[in-house]
Amino acid sequence: MAKQSILGRVSQLVRANVNAMIDQAEDPQLMLDQLVRDYSNSIAEAEDAVAVTIGNLRLLEQDHDEDVSAAADWGRKALAASAKADEFRAAGKAADADKFDNLAKVAIGKQMQSEKEARTAEPTIASQNEVVEQLKAGLDGMRQKLSELTSKRDELVARSKTAAAQSQVHDAMRSIDVMDPTSDLGRFEAKVRREEAKVMGQQELAASSLDQQFESLEDLGKQTEIEARLAALKSGSNQLTATPRRAISE
Repeated sequence: MAKQSILGRVSQLVRANVNAMIDQAEDPQLMLDQLVRDYSNSIAEAEDAVAVTIGNLRLLEQDHDEDVSAAADWGRKALAASAKADEFRAAGKAADADKFDNLAKVAIGKQMQSEKEARTAEPTIASQNEVVEQLKAGLDGMRQKLSELTSKRDELVARSKTAAAQSQVHDAMRSIDVMDPTSDLGRFEAKVRREEAKVMGQQELAASSLDQQFESLEDLGKQTEIEARLAALKSGSNQLTATPRRAISE
């Protein structure tokens, strides 16, 4: 992954406005779950890319250190060869002195080449160090965003469950409301009242029929008494009529 594309993606994800995305989502919970997955995947990809970038930087730093070390080593060799050339020259051995002077020159050339390579790498190393720090900061920002997303998702899930539970309780309370004539309990109560009224009617009807029977019995007794009295009256009248007749005959 190229350096600029890494920085661009990390910056875009870090700048993401979570609240605005939630407001625009049809199903915030599903959207947050997807965002958490996307962020987790993006962080993993960015971490791999940053690791590669850091690894390349460390290789450049190692090469730079080797160039610096090589320059110092060639410098020591050049100094040693020059000193040896001076000894041979002092001893009157011009050919040997020239030989070591030439070796010193070669060493100096190597030293200059190493120093040049070290100087050339330094701006790149400085730039790469800056990029690595930016990428590290971007990853930290992404991890913070991921933590924010996770918290938002957990909060939303908890609130959704609470709302669902409250709705169930509300529905349950409505279903057992005895004052609601359309509820099952209200209809059952009305049915019981109708049955009770029917029983009361039957009892009242039965009581009315019994009273009539007793009234019939009373009427019958009255008629019987009347008949008895009439019979007695008639019997008494016959006696009254017969007695004077006996008296007259006497």
